[in-house]
Amino acid sequence: MYNPPKVLGAQLNQTIKNESFMNIELPEGIRERYIDDVNGLKIHVLEAGFETQNRPSILLIHGFPELAYSWRKIMVPLSDLGYHVIAYDQRGYGRTTGWDDRYDGDYASFRTHELARDALGLVMALGFKSVHSVIGHDVGAMVAAYCALVRPDVFQSLILLSCPFGGVPELPFDIKDNTPKDQKDSHPKVDPLSTLPIPKIDSTSYFSTRNANDDMLNCKQGLHDFQRAYFYVKSADWKENKPFALTSLSAEELAKQPMYYVLDKGKTMPEEVAPYMPSEISIASCKWLPENELDMYTSEFTRTGFQGGLNWYRCNTGGLNRADLELFSGHTIDIPSCFITGVADWATYRPMGALEQMQQKACTKLLDFHFVKEAGHWIQQERPEILTQLIACFLNKI
Repeated sequence: MYNPPKVLGAQLNQTIKNESFMNIELPEGIRERYIDDVNGLKIHVLEAGFETQNRPSILLIHGFPELAYSWRKIMVPLSDLGYHVIAYDQRGYGRTTGWDDRYDGDYASFRTHELARDALGLVMALGFKSVHSVIGHDVGAMVAAYCALVRPDVFQSLILLSCPFGGVPELPFDIKDNTPKDQKDSHPKVDPLSTLPIPKIDSTSYFSTRNANDDMLNCKQGLHDFQRAYFYVKSADWKENKPFALTSLSAEELAKQPMYYVLDKGKTMPEEVAPYMPSEISIASCKWLPENELDMYTSEFTRTGFQGGLNWYRCNTGGLNRADLELFSGHTIDIPSCFITGVADWATYRPMGALEQMQQKACTKLLDFHFVKEAGHWIQQERPEILTQLIACFLNKI
């Protein structure tokens, strides 16, 4: 595999102190290890079903702000079905090292193209010529979709959780720009959300700002309480989550989304979710994310910060991810595919139209499509039993 050169002076996150690692409490049957020299990284991996050789493999790719640990509840059940199940910390997260953790560093190394190369490199390093299925959630769904689009020979089926893949953008043929050079960019595109009486900003744009990492890492309520509130408001536990498809990209329509997707301009994400902090009784009764499991996230992000994960959003808002996808204009995902989301998950309808485009064009073999009751955005943690059943049903079909 190609190993990109290290940036001189970069504070690469392999300098993070290993002695500060919190012990991972994992279900029996899951092991952890590290795989060296994968696209310039040392990748932290969790595995189940590794005891038996020559099993078909399943690759699990997490999203933001999560970890390989987020798959802990479905790994052993999937391995019991006869699979070698692999989850890993993506570039920018957890105990995977070798990435540039600076805002002013090589943020292009976090674009979807590179994250997909990480996935492919890991598969090769583990000795697999192909994986039976790649399953992605949130940002990981975009990475998994890219893997399926570009290397269907390696990734033989696809399961997307929460975030639909709307397809590859068309190339801008026959578009002529007659704007004089000295006038270009003098009238930048106006974000419709900024024109509202109370100006707002989309979370993707907020996550791309210089201050976002510090906002979350050093927030007033503390990282643990911020994460508790953030996980809560994006789950089915928060009863205000009643998502629907938007009808236009007007500011008024976009502002109908909840505060964790459309923030008041000038407010931080911790400030937005703080008023919705669940009660002590609600926290104590939260079976899908008890305090000791949330502590794992708090410990890891305290150590690494969020900037690695946030850099992917910068590749979105800066156009790098779109530019890479344009290389495959006209292509579709033609392997067997499945989409699963929670009834209470707003990500299902972001970006506008992606869900319909996935169903009608982008995935030509979309065999299964499921809405899971009593599930929000964290479906593999909120409803692991039903998710495992749906995955098993899909895999049996192929």
